[in-house]
Amino acid sequence: MRSGEVFMTQAELADVIAARAPAKVNLYLHVLGRRADGYHLLDSLVVFAGEGDRVEAAAAEDLRLAVSGPFGADVPAGEDNLVLRAARALAAATGQPARGAIRLEKQLPVASGIGGGSADAAAVLRALVKLWNVSLADGELAGIALGLGADVPMCLHGRPVFVGGIGEDIAEAPALPACALVLANPRIPLPTPQVFRGRTGPFSASGRFEATPRDAAALAELLARRGNDLTAAAIALVPEVATVLDALSTTPGVLLARMSGSGATCFGLCADLPAAQAAAGVLADQHPGWWIAAADIVA
Repeated sequence: MRSGEVFMTQAELADVIAARAPAKVNLYLHVLGRRADGYHLLDSLVVFAGEGDRVEAAAAEDLRLAVSGPFGADVPAGEDNLVLRAARALAAATGQPARGAIRLEKQLPVASGIGGGSADAAAVLRALVKLWNVSLADGELAGIALGLGADVPMCLHGRPVFVGGIGEDIAEAPALPACALVLANPRIPLPTPQVFRGRTGPFSASGRFEATPRDAAALAELLARRGNDLTAAAIALVPEVATVLDALSTTPGVLLARMSGSGATCFGLCADLPAAQAAAGVLADQHPGWWIAAADIVA
């Protein structure tokens, strides 16, 4: 969008569909193997934080995208933008013309291991299904999502899930106890393919469990027996990841510190939102250049 151009007319603004794009957090991430095509087989417990991007969509005569927010300048532009690709994929699957004025407020850092782009794509799919008034079975929408990227189906789900395969195998997780997260990122992008290429060592076993931990401390104890198999590779590429993990692990109120996804965002598990907010304040004072946020886990 060019500077000074009117993005939405008053008529378009009258019927705006909004959708949240929450941060995806891997409480643990095990690499179980590797397929012949090079894709890794994963096992992960994924939750979604009450911190994220925001998408709005309104009717328009063409397809257009405006991006704002503190990380808006970092969003890739052009025809390969994942939000625009999601809109076109949904239009092609439903026989709709690819039309809509889409606005993305980018609050999450890019290439940071918390699924920002995938969450945005999932949010656009949800918003456009409503805007275009199309009917799709869950499996059909999930298939469109998978065609956009391995993380998009889980982001479309938006609740705590176990994720397997390359991201397409999604199963409900047990109910989790009340808890919250403090998220920290050193503002250094870390592209996922580079991290997977750098992973070495044996493959892991599944870490899934069935019983609901009694509280946040029990969840932290359970997660401590699991891990993130991409951490070493991420640290080799961005040593600051280790600094973030060390800072989180020594912050009062943090029960467990771990990297999410392929990094560089790390999280601290806390008993509740006030504890996470207090931890975020301590970290912000010590590391003013980092992106830091406290959030509940979306149930």
